[in-house]
Amino acid sequence: MSIVRCEDLCMHYDNINAVCRVNFSVEDGDYLCIVGENGSGKSTLMKGILGLLPPSHGQVQFTGIKQNEIGYLPQQTQVQKDFPASVYEVTISGCRSRRGLRPFYSKKEHQRADEMLALLGISDLKHRSYRALSGGQQQRVLLARALCATKKLLLLDEPAAGLDPSATKELYQIIHDLNQKHGVTIIMVSHDINGAMAYSTKILHMATHVLFFGTKEDYAKTEDYARLAGGVCHG
Repeated sequence: MSIVRCEDLCMHYDNINAVCRVNFSVEDGDYLCIVGENGSGKSTLMKGILGLLPPSHGQVQFTGIKQNEIGYLPQQTQVQKDFPASVYEVTISGCRSRRGLRPFYSKKEHQRADEMLALLGISDLKHRSYRALSGGQQQRVLLARALCATKKLLLLDEPAAGLDPSATKELYQIIHDLNQKHGVTIIMVSHDINGAMAYSTKILHMATHVLFFGTKEDYAKTEDYARLAGGVCHG
């Protein structure tokens, strides 16, 4: 079953046609990586799915999930890395869309935050200052925050950017486990073509429009893959 479907989607960003006539669908349980060169519309497409930018044409349709029930891990800015809050405060803020106009988080929302910290193996960091953590630890906290907002669909924009190889491998394995063991559908923007091919089930190659959409096995046979990977295609 398709839980997200983009139909003839076009989006403008700073008077630029950033996304042009994009069509694809994401099935329940997919692990989709969106790849492409800089400026190919990957992050703009992500913002369109989230409703952060309106389409100039076409639409994004959801089945079995609401737009405010999507977990989102954006690219971090330096200001966000230095955010003066505890790990727990950052994590539970992922429940904000559920809280609505209520002034306080519910017992169920506190339980959700604790469960997500435990799931990602960082319960021991609960009372630590977020800005005192390593880059890999911060990404785990932000992933826990995103999971507070969803049980079905997680969107990640370059989650491994700036991490060392060890922290990158750990983060990819966590995301893979969320997909395989917990049934979370993943849509991830990535510049890491090797990581995308190792962990994803499907690839969307963007160049403002769609160059390729399908399984990673079929993508490995294309010239688009060979060009992006800087090697020879496997077909």
